[in-house]
Amino acid sequence: MSKINIRVYYEDTDSAGVVYYANYLKFTERGRSEYLRDFGFQQDELIAQHNVVFAVHSLNAKYHQPAKFNDLLTLQTKIEKITGASLIFSQKITLVDENTVLFTAQTVVVCLHTNNFKPRSIPSSILEKINGQ
Repeated sequence: MSKINIRVYYEDTDSAGVVYYANYLKFTERGRSEYLRDFGFQQDELIAQHNVVFAVHSLNAKYHQPAKFNDLLTLQTKIEKITGASLIFSQKITLVDENTVLFTAQTVVVCLHTNNFKPRSIPSSILEKINGQ
């Protein structure tokens, strides 16, 4: 599991001072990128070395409570399941105390070949690092 903290800035909020709903998806994207970075994978290096990109296929999100301007959030990211060409991520955003759940999501990310953007198996070197956690 990976954890990162996110500060809510004014630019993240709507006119009511709460985080605009679409920004939670930006936060979770950041969390998935950092999760892969923790394993030594950078998005640009995956393209250059493996000819793969990971793209969101689908997601299921639930908004529990609003985050507000200047809140400090904790985003937890983990992989729930790995199939041949996809990773299923489970993510949760809480206040930094980790007791107040604000947002949860399950996201299916598919591995695509950069030449044609069609699904392909996740390279074994990537799977080995992720499974070795």
